[in-house]
Amino acid sequence: MIANPALLLMLGAAGVPLLRGWQRRMLMVLLPIAGLIVLWTLPEGTGATADLFGLELTLLRVDALSRVFATGFLIAALLTTIYALHLRDSLQQAVILFYAASAVGGCLAGDLLTLFVFWELAGLSSAFLIWAGRTERSYRAGMRYLIAQLISGLLMLTGIAMRVDAGAGLEFGYLGLDRPGGALILAGVGIKCAFPVLHAWLIDTYPESTVVGAVALSAFTTKFAVYTLARGFPGTETLIWVGVAMTVFPIFYAVIENDLRRVLAYSMINQLGFMVVGVGIGGSLGINGASAHAVADMVFKGLLFMAMGAVLMRTGTAKGSELGGLYKSMPQTTVLCIVGAASISAFPLFSGFATKSLIMEAASREHRTVVWLLLLFASAGVFHHAGIKIPYFAFFAHDRGHRVAEAPLNMRVAMTIAALVCIGIGVVPGVLYGILPYAVDYVPYTTPHVINQLQLLLLASMAFTVLIRTGLYPPEVRSVNLDADVVYRRALPSTWNALLQYVFQLREVMVPPLRRGTQRAWAAARANLPPNGRLATPWSTTRMVWSAAVLLGTVLLLVLL
Repeated sequence: MIANPALLLMLGAAGVPLLRGWQRRMLMVLLPIAGLIVLWTLPEGTGATADLFGLELTLLRVDALSRVFATGFLIAALLTTIYALHLRDSLQQAVILFYAASAVGGCLAGDLLTLFVFWELAGLSSAFLIWAGRTERSYRAGMRYLIAQLISGLLMLTGIAMRVDAGAGLEFGYLGLDRPGGALILAGVGIKCAFPVLHAWLIDTYPESTVVGAVALSAFTTKFAVYTLARGFPGTETLIWVGVAMTVFPIFYAVIENDLRRVLAYSMINQLGFMVVGVGIGGSLGINGASAHAVADMVFKGLLFMAMGAVLMRTGTAKGSELGGLYKSMPQTTVLCIVGAASISAFPLFSGFATKSLIMEAASREHRTVVWLLLLFASAGVFHHAGIKIPYFAFFAHDRGHRVAEAPLNMRVAMTIAALVCIGIGVVPGVLYGILPYAVDYVPYTTPHVINQLQLLLLASMAFTVLIRTGLYPPEVRSVNLDADVVYRRALPSTWNALLQYVFQLREVMVPPLRRGTQRAWAAARANLPPNGRLATPWSTTRMVWSAAVLLGTVLLLVLL
């Protein structure tokens, strides 16, 4: 049987709680590295197969698309495990590796049933990173997160069943909206990918996870969904406009949000929108752009979550209204956070510039002017809320007097490696371009492109400065911003409670008359019970059946009331 890096990580994760000290730390670091080595020594094509009820399962399929996503997941796993080395919580450390293994295994799955198994394992294992907070808020958030993941899985499973029933088989290739089960599978993927309206679980739960858990969550769940879209729905026109909406609407929420980890969650949806647009455009450039930006996002978004996690760990808060001035006591974290901010903002020489421009170019070559302009607006918006707001309010604005120690060494090492990867992709994009699914015929560093991007960033920074100086920029204040999660966190529970209260009131009104009627009926029945009474005479079968049905219905009604 050909080795599977996902299986390697899962077996290693089982051994993490059994070890202590340097042995555990060494195992955690070596497992993702070993996974990368195994991945890149695997030949392209299908590996292990199995037969289940007459259906062929392809447990391992390696091609350029699966390899690039699996590579990104393993790099993210390495960064996250290094970031988590200081923990004494072996559960979190083991779950991170198992979670990463689920994402890698899903990328290497060649059939839909194997994909579904890893899909569910990723959802279940990641919930423990939220519950690891061990608070009432994290418990409730974890339950809501798990429900969203289970609904996603149920939709996918139903779509798979429809495909099998229609004779389409289990092959994990192009699925399409016009094919059996395609719409249901897309809906399941849409939940995991945080499509508009379906996105609230991400904003609701990610900020409630642990410091380390948020870093892991930022890398695997949503990018696993992007891979599934790239494999199953490339060139789907609907995804273009879904992705455009994802890039635009989070900007307005992020600008007014006070919790900086929640700002990063909105920023994640914004970046996912670019990937979804790339998948929707399809073709070699669109899929390359979505794949490259997904890998870059795993690193720079992880870096930003690492920086905010270090701030939360040292100060006890991630709220912009309670932070500021931390550059004095956390200078290394400040610099590393700025690298992440520059990367997500697509500054030249940073990763976002080399990857996001592929998607912009794909939209341009398809002559989608409106899409291109909206993506340009979204690029300026992400610079506002992630490129400027995060480092400004955390490290520079309104000094709150926090004088704390720098982040632990392992955290700084993880952030430094992530920063170097961001700069490496930006300076030498050909390394990432070389492993993309299709040959790349695009050069990001042309004079017009660099000048246009610098002009965009300059104008956006000037607008931010003017808004801050004039007091028009939304202030960082304690607040609760209503999003789509208000439906299931407030509206539905309130409606349910009101309905129950109405039922109880109805019960109080209806029960006394029913009780009196029952008593009168019982008195009348007793008059007919003697040997010569009406009930003692023979009844026809029809009358018996009707009497039994009426009696059963009456009893059930009384029980319910």
